[in-house]
Amino acid sequence: MVLLGSIINCLLIIIGATIGRIFKGIPEKMKTTVLSIIGLAVAALGIQMSMETTNFVIVIISLVVGAVIGEWLDLDMQLFRFGKWIETKIGNQASESSVAEGFINATLFFVIGSMGILGALDSGIRNDHSVLITKGIIDGFTAIVLSSTLGIGVMIAAIPVSLYQGTITLLAGLISKYIPEDLLNLFILEMTATGGIMILAIGLNIAGLTKIRVANLLPSIVVVGIIVIFIFLFQ
Repeated sequence: MVLLGSIINCLLIIIGATIGRIFKGIPEKMKTTVLSIIGLAVAALGIQMSMETTNFVIVIISLVVGAVIGEWLDLDMQLFRFGKWIETKIGNQASESSVAEGFINATLFFVIGSMGILGALDSGIRNDHSVLITKGIIDGFTAIVLSSTLGIGVMIAAIPVSLYQGTITLLAGLISKYIPEDLLNLFILEMTATGGIMILAIGLNIAGLTKIRVANLLPSIVVVGIIVIFIFLFQ
């Protein structure tokens, strides 16, 4: 089953988020401390990912151009409004931003990164789901903590994760036929590094140290692809 890896990944997110909601009665001081630690750990992961680049200039240009595009489109607000719309549909009685904040942070964390792309490609091309299952285990444990502090929006993040990874999986065969392996590998490296900076920002936001609108940086991934193609064709 070609989508098995994505399905397991999403199920583990839902299970983790459900467990997190069961333990939502954790004392507020403990939640704050745990969330800060998770944020710092996520930030450390982002730093590690950012080191994957072969040319940090690519990362900087991609983030700056992507940020300009994202701010112009105001993607952060669009995601927030979508989260609020979901919140009204499920009749959330928690704090005003709980569902939207949890949805945005969890979606960005679960989607950005090389494991999702590599795992989806492996599932689609080689029918090997080990990478996505490993990612699902990590996402599941993260969902427990995020859901216990940020609410049910973390569970809803399983929807864009399934759409994102499922689409890549289904298109993996087509991608491998028309994109040279060297170009694909270069894109994954630079995308991982650029995504790492975003993950770093997410971690700092979760820890309460910054208020960076990370969703507005998402166009950076597309910019990375354009730059990598240009380099590949003209090097």
